[in-house]
Amino acid sequence: MATLLHIDSSLFPAQASASRAVTEAFRRTWEEQHPGGTVVYRDLAADPVPHVTADGFTAGLADPDTHTAEQAAAFEQRLRLIEELEQADAVLIGAPMYNFTIPSTLKAWLDNVILFGRTAGDAPSAKGTPVTVVASRGGSYAPGTPREPYEYVLNYLRDVLGTALALDVDFIVPELTMAPHNPAMAELIPLYEASRTRALDEAAAKAKQLTERPAA
Repeated sequence: MATLLHIDSSLFPAQASASRAVTEAFRRTWEEQHPGGTVVYRDLAADPVPHVTADGFTAGLADPDTHTAEQAAAFEQRLRLIEELEQADAVLIGAPMYNFTIPSTLKAWLDNVILFGRTAGDAPSAKGTPVTVVASRGGSYAPGTPREPYEYVLNYLRDVLGTALALDVDFIVPELTMAPHNPAMAELIPLYEASRTRALDEAAAKAKQLTERPAA
């Protein structure tokens, strides 16, 4: 039975979130393609995971038999998140750009699941798992635009997810999402609408594509 790990990190509810609208389109199609599948859902805005503490970090470097009670408790929380990643057949992440980078809640999740010697290192335990990232942003940071140098979402997640965790990363990028809300961007609304439609179509297509993906 296929399992999708779905993570949202937008501060806003579905009706006001560009990234949530697209992850929902992906998830809906994935569920249609996997009527007996399982979705493990984490809303990091509504229910954030704890930041890694000194106990949780040092526990990841030590033999479990040597853990203190505090290390064991902290590491148990990390293991729960790590196992969700390892057991997923596909991963879906909503990653809106806030202040040029990812939400702090998503960074906390990443800090928990990156464990050298297990999920990262010579033999990453979730290697090759497909991950679709919906990286929404209020403006455009595409190559050739004035704000290209400030793009720290795709660059960062490509390295963390694709290199450190060795996942198979794909991005969907709804942009110009502030156009309907910022009068100075009013003339960009048609481009925003086109980007939104394209992202929703890409989400559905990607979910179907994963269904047709050969088993590893």
